[in-house]
Amino acid sequence: MRGLSLILVLLVTIFSQSSDSPHGKDFDVSCSDCHNSSGWKIDRNEITFNHDLTNFHLEGLHTEVSCTSCHSTLVFSDADPQCMTCHTDMHQQTVGFDCARCHSSNSWIVPNITEIHQQGRFPLLGAHITADCYDCHKSASLLQFEPLGVECVDCHQSDYASTTNPNHAENGFSTECADCHEMNAFSWVGSSFSHGFFPLTLGHKINDCASCHTGTDYSNISSECISCHQADYNTTTSPNHQQADLSTDCLECHTTNPGWKPADFTQHDNVFPIYSGEHNGEWASCVDCHTSPGNYSIFTCIDCHEHNKNDMDDEHQGIGGYLYSSPACLECHPTGSEEGSFNHNLSIFPLTGAHITTECADCHTSSYVGTSTVCFECHTAQFNQTINPNHVAIELSNECETCHTTAPGWQPATFDVHDDYYILTGAHTATDCLSCHETGYIETPSLCIDCHNLDFEQSTNPNHVAINLTTDCETCHTTAPGWQPASFDIHNDYYVLAGAHTSIDCNSCHEDQYTGTPITCVGCHMDDYNQTNDPPHASAQFSTDCLTCHTEFVWDPSTFEHDVQYFPIYSGEHQGEWNTCTECHTNASNYELFSCIDCHEHNQADMDSEHSDEPNYVYSSIACLDCHPDGDSKSLTRHSIKIIR
Repeated sequence: MRGLSLILVLLVTIFSQSSDSPHGKDFDVSCSDCHNSSGWKIDRNEITFNHDLTNFHLEGLHTEVSCTSCHSTLVFSDADPQCMTCHTDMHQQTVGFDCARCHSSNSWIVPNITEIHQQGRFPLLGAHITADCYDCHKSASLLQFEPLGVECVDCHQSDYASTTNPNHAENGFSTECADCHEMNAFSWVGSSFSHGFFPLTLGHKINDCASCHTGTDYSNISSECISCHQADYNTTTSPNHQQADLSTDCLECHTTNPGWKPADFTQHDNVFPIYSGEHNGEWASCVDCHTSPGNYSIFTCIDCHEHNKNDMDDEHQGIGGYLYSSPACLECHPTGSEEGSFNHNLSIFPLTGAHITTECADCHTSSYVGTSTVCFECHTAQFNQTINPNHVAIELSNECETCHTTAPGWQPATFDVHDDYYILTGAHTATDCLSCHETGYIETPSLCIDCHNLDFEQSTNPNHVAINLTTDCETCHTTAPGWQPASFDIHNDYYVLAGAHTSIDCNSCHEDQYTGTPITCVGCHMDDYNQTNDPPHASAQFSTDCLTCHTEFVWDPSTFEHDVQYFPIYSGEHQGEWNTCTECHTNASNYELFSCIDCHEHNQADMDSEHSDEPNYVYSSIACLDCHPDGDSKSLTRHSIKIIR
C-alpha cells in the first residue's frame, strides 16, 4: 500500500508539472516572484514581481489597492488597462473616455481645471477664469458637463436683453458681443469696451463716456466732428469761424490732436493761392492780408502791393468792371499774378461737369461778387420738384452733393444715406438700384419676402412651401450672396439634433440635398452596420434599430440587453467568465448558433446518465438552455415544471 501511495504522489507531481499555469498559458514569470514554500497565500511585502514589466505601471493609489481589485481571475492578462474597466464614468460620457486628461492615479481631485479648459474649444479668459463652474455647467453638481455653445450670447442672452444703458435690444445692437466687448476683460464697461468703430485717440482719449453720449441712446450719435464741437466752432475768434463762414467740416483744417493744434488751411488755395504760386512764403500770419481779425471775409491786396491808385486807373482804362479795390483785383487776378485773366478753376468754385458749359450769367445774374457756392441755393426748384423719389416728402438732405455730382442730368447719383431708410448689406450692396426700385423709389417694400417670394416658392432643396417653412427669410438666411451660408435653428422641429449630431457638418447627412434625407439611424449608417465585424451585425441579423444598443453620442461603449432578451452573461454564474462573444458563439457568421457543452466539462456519457430520468433530454446546447435558462445547474427545469403541474 505504501508503494502505491508513492506512485500516486509521483504521478500527481508529473501531471502538475506538465499542466498549464493557472495564470494563463502565456504567463512566463517565476512562481517564486510571488509565492513561497509556506503556502500559496500571497504576502505583498515579499512579492518581488516587477509590475512595470507589464503595460500598466503602478503609481499613486494603484500601489495600495489589492491585486484582486483589478485581477478578478487568476489569468492576469484578462485585466483591461483602461480606466473605465474598473472605474464608473461618473461624467456620463460628457467629457470623453480618456480619464488621464484630467485625473491622475494619485487622486480624483483635479488641481488644474483652468489649464485643461484652455485646451478645449472655449479657453477661459478674463472674467471666465474666476467664474463658478456651476454658472455655465448646470449639471456640474452631478459631475456631468454637457457640451455648451461657445458664442457669448449663448450664455449672455439675458445680459443683452436686460441692458438699458444703452438698450441693446431696442437699438438692434449685434448679438456678437465680441464686436464691442473684450473676451479677456473682467467687466462689460470701461477699458474692456472696444470702440474701434470710432477710435478714441489723441484728443478723443477720454474716460468719461457721458462726455459724448449725453443721452441713453448710444447708437443715435453722429460721428461728425461738428455734432460735438459746435460750441468750439461758434466761440472761436482767431479766426472767427462763423463770421468767416468757414466750413463746419473740422477735419478740413484740424486733426484730433488736443487743443486743435497744429491746424492748417490748405484749402485756402481754392480761394486764393497762398501755399503755392507767387504768394508762397511771402506772408507770416493771416492778418497780413486779413486786416480785420474779426471778419476774415475782408482782405486787402493793395495794402501789401505797391499799387497806387493813379497808376492802376491808367493801366486798367477800358476794362469793364474795373474798380480800385481788393475784391476787384481778385476777380481778374485769382492767382495773384498780374498776367492772369480770371481762372474759375482756381477759385473757391472750380467748374466741373455740367457747370463747364454753363453761361456765366446763369449763375452770376447780377454780380460776380458774393455768388453762392451752395448747390441748393441755385437748384432749389429742382429739389422741390423732384418726385422720384420726392425729396421734400421723404425729407432728404438739401445738401445736393450728398447724392449727386455735377454730371449733367444729375446722373449717376449715389445714395449713401440709404441705410437711414433700409440698411444695405451682403448681396444688396452690389445690387443694381433698379433691381429693387424697378417701378420707382416710392413705397419700395422692406420685407425680404416682398422681393423674394418667387425665390421662396421655387426653392426645392428643401421645398420651402411643401414643408411649410416660415416666409421670414432672415430666420435662416443672411443677405450673403447665393443665400449661403444659411442656418437652420428650427432643425429640431424636423429632426432633433443631439449627441454627436450637434457638431457634424450639414453635408455629412444632406450632401447638398435637403429633400428626402432619412430620419432613421440606419438610413445614414447602413455602411457602418454592414462593415461592423465585432460582432458582425449583418450576418448575426442584429436589429437595424441602432438605438437598441447605441446612443447618439458615440458608438462605443454600447449596450446589448443580452441578459433580458437572451441569456444572462452580465449577471449570474456567467458574469466575468468570458472575454469575447466567440467563446460561446463559435460560428462567427451566425450568432444564432451557440455552444454550452464546449465550455463546460460535460461529457456525453456522464450527462446521459445524469439525465436518464428526463424524457425530453437531448445532449445539445439548445436543450441545455431550455432547461437551464439562467445557466444555473440548480435552476428549475422545464421538465420539473411539467411534473409540478
